Amino acid sequence: MANHKSSIKRIRQTEARRLRNRYYAKTARNAVRALRRLTDKTEAEAKLRTVSAMLDRLASKKAISKNKAANLKSKLAKHIAKLAA
Repeated sequence: MANHKSSIKRIRQTEARRLRNRYYAKTARNAVRALRRLTDKTEAEAKLRTVSAMLDRLASKKAISKNKAANLKSKLAKHIAKLAA
């Protein structure tokens, strides 16, 4: 167990951040899955904007890496481009 006040506080902060990051990352994963299941192109394009913004936000807060966010956005864009209008 930590002995310093600052290290006890740091443990509390780390746990709170971990849980927050886990929640937002899981929400983003579910949004990506939902987007991949869509078959209507116009609906998928509208949802892509919100999902890519969500991924950018996660990357800026370092919940996921910026490369992972970029890869996901790229793959989703390619998936939507293949959909029939």
